[in-house]
Amino acid sequence: MPIIRLETQIKARQQIVFDLARSIDFQSKVVISSDEKAVAGRTSGLISLGETVTYRGRHLGVVQRLTTKITDFDPPHFFADEMLKGAFKSIRHEHYFSETEEGTLMKDVFKFEAPLGILGRLANVLFLKAYMTNFLKGRNKMLKEYAESGRWRKVISD
Repeated sequence: MPIIRLETQIKARQQIVFDLARSIDFQSKVVISSDEKAVAGRTSGLISLGETVTYRGRHLGVVQRLTTKITDFDPPHFFADEMLKGAFKSIRHEHYFSETEEGTLMKDVFKFEAPLGILGRLANVLFLKAYMTNFLKGRNKMLKEYAESGRWRKVISD
């Protein structure tokens, strides 16, 4: 099972970074590379424990749906979402937040399993892990920009 680990230092309060990371409005607004939109479950606001969201977006040239559920929640330090339905065999995305002298350290641990057995494992090696890493880095770059510039106020209220 591939695991992607990312760390992003953000010059903003921990609560702001935590809320941006779980904001449906932020995800729908900034993930423009895949035109990702929330279409079912929680479709706006801040997602919380036990809630689900279904996103529709274009990935790898194909329009896909992904339904996730918040399965662990410890604000403002941690939350995890897990795939209920989608193109993968499984996904678990863990989000960690800790205060630093400069603001907040956000850590992502993204675990996924492609379907189709050996073909899925081959896809992981050839392109899937790199694609997902770039997707997450792009999202984190925008989250950092929103948190540090004050644009976070456009998608969440303090």
